[in-house]
Amino acid sequence: MFRRLSEREASITIEIDGKPVAATPGDSVAAALLAAGLATFRHAPADGAARGPWCAMGICFECLVEIDGEPNRQACMTPVHEGLRVIRCIEDTWQGP
Repeated sequence: MFRRLSEREASITIEIDGKPVAATPGDSVAAALLAAGLATFRHAPADGAARGPWCAMGICFECLVEIDGEPNRQACMTPVHEGLRVIRCIEDTWQGP
């Protein structure tokens, strides 16, 4: 679905939902998640709809995730670093209306 415009070698490791994932220095957390094939970052509290990055510049707040233990961080505005821990805000127990 998403691909990089130029190939760069991933040289750091971050953790997404408890699993190690290769990332590229200079990427945002949102870019690293998308490069890993993860387009759903959270579910909307009102209706459970899947949410992911929309504006990618910090205005829409659709990319909120937990980063290094801090909830509600904007993935598009946070650069990756070695050992970064991301937990997507996905409630597997949501049953819908």
